[in-house]
Amino acid sequence: MNAEHESPTTPAHAKLLKLPKLLIISGISGSGKSVALNTLEDQGFYCVDNLPVGLMREFVQQTLRSGSFDRVAVGIDARSSPLDLQQLPLMLSELATVDVDVTLIFLDSSDEILLKRYSETRRRHPLSMRGGSLHDAIAKERRLMQPVVALADSVIDSSELNVHQLRRRIVTELSLDAAGLSILFESFAFKKGVPLDADFVFDARSLPNPHWDARLRPLSGKDQPVKEWLATQNDVIEFFEDVKRFLQRWLPASDSSERSYLTVAIGCTGGRHRSVYLVEALQQHFAHARGEQGAVMSFHRELGQ
Repeated sequence: MNAEHESPTTPAHAKLLKLPKLLIISGISGSGKSVALNTLEDQGFYCVDNLPVGLMREFVQQTLRSGSFDRVAVGIDARSSPLDLQQLPLMLSELATVDVDVTLIFLDSSDEILLKRYSETRRRHPLSMRGGSLHDAIAKERRLMQPVVALADSVIDSSELNVHQLRRRIVTELSLDAAGLSILFESFAFKKGVPLDADFVFDARSLPNPHWDARLRPLSGKDQPVKEWLATQNDVIEFFEDVKRFLQRWLPASDSSERSYLTVAIGCTGGRHRSVYLVEALQQHFAHARGEQGAVMSFHRELGQ
């Protein structure tokens, strides 16, 4: 086709125009779809899980085509009916004609890991509601999802990835961190070991501990009463300011060293109150301060989120 007569949907045109982006996150149950959607939500995507394929056209019209949002992520999985899943190829073809940049990511994991994850979380597989073994439910789901995985732009195997590694993979796979260094702030308990992939580790065990307040003990550093209590402690305030100044001084060096991401780990005794509070505060500060320079994420290892 002559470049002077390219249609509005040609790749050259797509490069010139920033099209609204639709990410479809699919995969095998237990492979990390919820983690992926939460990660995308942290990156500014408007996210909806388990949207029926038949509603996709109207959903795109109300979000992307209306201009209300420019980045949307939708979760589609085996909870949809088989007929719904069979309609997906046609739906993707239709979306490709309306100036929407569509990417389908499929998450997978080995049967062995899936069985282990379901055993650890004690959650019920969505296809095992009517009886049958977990192994049978996983096999049935793989058959149902074959048409979807065949359409995937990318397949991510999460078998060997923990939660924050998967979050990183999603960010890098979709080039969401193309603007700069991605930073992960992670809380942890020293008694369970320091995160092996930490670049900077800070010890908050010397700070006042809400654990000794019976009212605050069952809560975490994400809960308002704990946040209010810690925010009044001078040592906590000074610790936060010291870590913030250190990172403000040294993050530019990491930005210029061509590395993709950096992990800042903050630990306390139980990984539930002080470290969680500090990680949340630092993530919020640097997410605002860095703007479009790169992704800034948080993960609380002992809370599993």
